[in-house]
Amino acid sequence: MEKDASAPDPSRQRNGFSGVLYGEFTDTLNDGVRYSVSLTESALTIQRISSSPGRTKVVFNLSDCVGCRAYRGPDNVDIGAYFTAYFYPFKRRWMSAGVARQRVEQCFRVALVQDPLVNLREAERWAHAIRDASVLQAPRRDGVVYTELRRPCRTMILVNPHSGRGQALQLFTGHIQAMLTEASVSYTLVITEHQNHAREMVRNADLSQWDALVIMSGDGLLFEVINGLMEREDWQQAIQTPLGILPGGSGNALAASIHNYSQLPPAWNEELLLSCGFMLCKGLVGSLDLVSVHLASRQRLFSFLSLAWGFVADVDIESEKYRHVGAIRFLMGTLVRLASLRVYQGRLAYLPAKEAPKPSKKIVKATHPTSTSLCSSFPCHLIPNVSPKQSSLTNCIDMNINQNSITNSSNLINNMRPETQSNNMTTSLVDSLLPSLDQQVPENWTVVNEEDFVLVLAIYQSHLAEDLWTVPGAMADDGLIHLFYVTAGISRPALLRLFLAMEKGSHLACGCPHLVYEKVRALRLEPISQQGMITVDGEVVEYGPIQAQVHPGMAKLICG
Repeated sequence: MEKDASAPDPSRQRNGFSGVLYGEFTDTLNDGVRYSVSLTESALTIQRISSSPGRTKVVFNLSDCVGCRAYRGPDNVDIGAYFTAYFYPFKRRWMSAGVARQRVEQCFRVALVQDPLVNLREAERWAHAIRDASVLQAPRRDGVVYTELRRPCRTMILVNPHSGRGQALQLFTGHIQAMLTEASVSYTLVITEHQNHAREMVRNADLSQWDALVIMSGDGLLFEVINGLMEREDWQQAIQTPLGILPGGSGNALAASIHNYSQLPPAWNEELLLSCGFMLCKGLVGSLDLVSVHLASRQRLFSFLSLAWGFVADVDIESEKYRHVGAIRFLMGTLVRLASLRVYQGRLAYLPAKEAPKPSKKIVKATHPTSTSLCSSFPCHLIPNVSPKQSSLTNCIDMNINQNSITNSSNLINNMRPETQSNNMTTSLVDSLLPSLDQQVPENWTVVNEEDFVLVLAIYQSHLAEDLWTVPGAMADDGLIHLFYVTAGISRPALLRLFLAMEKGSHLACGCPHLVYEKVRALRLEPISQQGMITVDGEVVEYGPIQAQVHPGMAKLICG
């Protein structure tokens, strides 16, 4: 908000248009207090009408407005009508430094004539004008292409009541429910009852009834939803359903990332929830990269956040026992794992981003029986098939980049087109950068010489958790896998310093010789150690050889 001592332009028509919409209304609690109110395409300006000099006006930016409603008074005696605008501007925090979005409500009484219906129509005119102007003023980042949610928006909200400290439902009713009402966002609330409940629901749901699917939980529930969408026969259309995230878990990595992409001051806990709720109400939709992950068992998964092996995966899974304490569980898990630091043996290879054209979304249609299991519908040459007696990385000796292979890969991607056959067709997404798991990686891949690792982390968002700013330069649709690995030999204090520095995104400036960061399009990991854990989006997957490729902008994400 800003204050200005200038007086309103007397040439404007009262309660009408003349460059701006202008009116004079009374306070809802005191008819003796009157306000002049003006609406432009970008702001709502309110000024108290007073005989005293030095009058001030308050300006609310419409980019902070989520909605406005008009209504009659509480009884039939009151001839007046009312309209209330709801804003969430940035204001200084009460108990700490910095700013955060805070709710502000502005309500006015319209009593122009003795006819209550006329007054109500005037209130509705103002409410409609404020809503329309606020939609046009949704905060947009330069260079980002947005679409908008259909209005009125029909939203399915899936809540995991057990996520985080088990407070997701209470957080929704306490912070989000009223905001959605203010923004006239209609929704159906679905409480998940068991693991993969959301996956099963979206796999079989009639998506034509919904304009958006919103998750109120941690990142695991969104993992279920994305894979449920990709398991549908109409996955190409289904994955275009806009997805939203409301942080209700322990990690809340995607929610923190979306907030970061909006170039807003850092927020945590309820402030982060309010920020994500605000973006849902504004209804801007951007693109989201997905990563196709192949396991040795021929299963295929789709990931939006990360793939982890070693220290990060250990902390994520072993800290589940501390779930009741919330996000601090990760700190506790980190300290426990540092006390008995493990080293894992394995082989790692990747396709550097500079060596590969940005892969486009390519599909093929092949004759396979329909199945609820996505992996069963893939063409055979796309399914990993690893032999336990053969390591494809061991046999990869030539480390020189072959320019011809780069050209051939580019031609392969550019020449692939959807092919249609006449009967019993199943459409599948092609991972054009990935060979089969039992084949050696192409010559334009880089094979890491080290075989002893403390951790390997492939991440495609800026945050690994609310307070872990892992990739400051990442975007939701940058078409990159950000690959980190830490080699053996790092000391416990040095590893701890890295994670502490990650809170501010400064870990890459630490100069740690054991930390390596690469931007890649695809990767392959082959654990040699017999015991360990691999996680995808925080969920434990089969332990063994694994490879992945990014598909830029494949999904749609409600963001700001």
